[in-house]
Amino acid sequence: MKRIEGKLTALDARFAIVQTTWNEFIVDKLVDGAVRGLTRHGIDEDDITLVTCPGAFEVPLVVQKLAQSGKYDAIIALGAVIRGSTPHFDYVSGAAVNGLSKITLDTGVPVSFGILTVDTIEQSIERAGTKAGNKGEESALTVYEMVSLLKQLEA
Repeated sequence: MKRIEGKLTALDARFAIVQTTWNEFIVDKLVDGAVRGLTRHGIDEDDITLVTCPGAFEVPLVVQKLAQSGKYDAIIALGAVIRGSTPHFDYVSGAAVNGLSKITLDTGVPVSFGILTVDTIEQSIERAGTKAGNKGEESALTVYEMVSLLKQLEA
């Protein structure tokens, strides 16, 4: 049986990271984790582009433009949506995940969903490098593996 899977081995690839400015004190830690994850696995910082947009609702449009440009092998979407007392959280997080999923399928460019959707600030802190690891780094490694996998499938 032949098995094909993504690997965390040296790649010649270009990545974009889209970060939000909302909850920047958390998102900056996610970005640091994503960059660390990519560079630790051989990606040069010159092959990483960082784009900043206002919030999670705006992320899909920015990611779509980047994916359609043909300049990037994968895109990492990073942000933090923290639940409040209104349904705004549900609309924003739902729009972000649905938009990013559609972009991935429409363009064939891997997009990772590194937008934290949490109930409390404490939960976001845990996911930005403390108890629950760094979800930015996990998102970067996910698309890294996807680029590796897709390159094998195209060969």
